[in-house]
Amino acid sequence: MLIKVLKSKLHRAHVTDAKLDYPGSIEIDENLMWAAGIVPYEAVTVADLNNGNRLETYVVPGEPGSGRIVILGAAARLVRAKDVIIVFSFAFCTPGEAADLVPKIVVLDENNRVAKQ
Repeated sequence: MLIKVLKSKLHRAHVTDAKLDYPGSIEIDENLMWAAGIVPYEAVTVADLNNGNRLETYVVPGEPGSGRIVILGAAARLVRAKDVIIVFSFAFCTPGEAADLVPKIVVLDENNRVAKQ
């Protein structure tokens, strides 16, 4: 049996832009992706701390070091620029593997720089 467990998260990311006219996803500064162990096109859950909305999408890499977190496509109706979000990534593993898994928690400051890892 496999269970779904938290693999990593970007905590308190600040949305820098939201673009409705896009096929859909979330653009994340590539350096932040690697800090959290998120790979290109990985499925993620996004929770908006401003309004409580949650959505599932996939990640596209953004310019490294830019600090950009951009909501793309239909999700721009749920999450707006300047909102504070949490980006969760999950893994499927056995209960035994889950017992040894330590999620990567990356806390960001207001400029989307790593404040704590």
